Amino acid sequence: MRGMITVSLLAVVWLFNLGEAVQAVEPHEDRCVILVSVDGLANFYLDDPLADMPTLRKLAKAGARADGMVCSFPTVTWPNHTTLVTGTTPAKHGVIGNNYLDRKSATSVAFIPDPLFDKDQIVKVPTIYDAAHNAGLVTAGIVWPATRNARTLDWTVPDMFGKEAWPKYGTPIWLEELRAAGLPVDLHGDWTGESGGGVKRDWLYTRMARHLFEKHPPNLLMIHLVEVDHVEHKYGPRSPEAYWAVSYADDRLRDIVEAIERSPHRDKTTLVVASDHGFFPISKDICPNVILKQSGLISKEKKQAYCLSQGGGCMVYLLDDAKREEMKEELKQKFAAVEGIQAVLDQDEYTKLGLPTPAEDSHAPDFWLSAKSGYSFTNSDKGDDVVTPRKTPGGTHGYLPDQPDMLATLVINGYGIKPGTNLGKVQSIDVAPTMARLLGVELPTAQGKPLMPALQDD
Repeated sequence: MRGMITVSLLAVVWLFNLGEAVQAVEPHEDRCVILVSVDGLANFYLDDPLADMPTLRKLAKAGARADGMVCSFPTVTWPNHTTLVTGTTPAKHGVIGNNYLDRKSATSVAFIPDPLFDKDQIVKVPTIYDAAHNAGLVTAGIVWPATRNARTLDWTVPDMFGKEAWPKYGTPIWLEELRAAGLPVDLHGDWTGESGGGVKRDWLYTRMARHLFEKHPPNLLMIHLVEVDHVEHKYGPRSPEAYWAVSYADDRLRDIVEAIERSPHRDKTTLVVASDHGFFPISKDICPNVILKQSGLISKEKKQAYCLSQGGGCMVYLLDDAKREEMKEELKQKFAAVEGIQAVLDQDEYTKLGLPTPAEDSHAPDFWLSAKSGYSFTNSDKGDDVVTPRKTPGGTHGYLPDQPDMLATLVINGYGIKPGTNLGKVQSIDVAPTMARLLGVELPTAQGKPLMPALQDD
């Protein structure tokens, strides 16, 4: 009898779990999940009394918030937006920086802002919008990085610069509708080249979202707001200008909240507000290529090694196969002694951060450097000074991710979310699985897990 009860209980548990699994993969056509990336919105602003963000704080109080989100290294835009939508690290999804070095030509190849590659050429694993589209849901992306020619976005304009980008890669019928509605989509290319153009761009993006909610309500929308990042690069975090920028971004979040009311899915909409990294102030530049020049590894005739900046992170490529190990040990020691370098990361360390080896990805460097707050890497090899003061202070990112001011923001509000939930510190790889759970779609390649403490029983 006891054995029969045990078997019966196991059967009930199995059926319960099976029911959960079946439920989890049932696409919800009556729901909408919106992922808003506020580029550069560090987590510390959420609790900073000088930051005027009533909309975001209201969303956090009525929903779930993290005490900071640990992003992918390097903490720059293209890898981290790809992590947010894949739930994987750069070693898996393939976007390992804002750019990389081609080992044969020793030249930089750009991922940002999608000048060369379509999404399917660089993103190696399924995204949340792939999963949603393949499950029959309606998907949309407004300037989401690494989405050029993304076939599973039903409505899209890519995060690209120049006048020809949107006409060539945007959804033609949508652009026609936006023009007819009086939205200046044909000025976007000009605005991408203007100092301060992000103000007009963010305004436009939220109006485009409103048009979607009214005319083509998506089940998944991803939207990228850019101006906070621009301002912090120029003036630094916690500057008067940065506080203005986060307030401006909060106004744009308010626009999105108000626009949700125009969607037929408004009562079953979940809003996920995230950022891709925090921000450090910078007053000095580190020029590691000067060390390579002084070591005879860079000249007009050849490059036996090269350092490629990722802001507060740096890729070190060793291009002479015969001398690779000899160069590596010598250079690691030299870089470790440089003022402002926090860490020299060899394979056993950078792989733990979710980065690939050169054997796994030919785009990958041989090792990495990370700077301290106050310092940023440059590609310059001019002069003899390895560390130089900047003419004007500013800000950047790219540093090791699990540091207080480098933590990103995460707030989730709306349908299916438990009010007043504090998630503690979370990982950015958990965002995509959480969205998949809310939409009822599968994302089996994700390395992260749904943030279950935030989710109500469905």
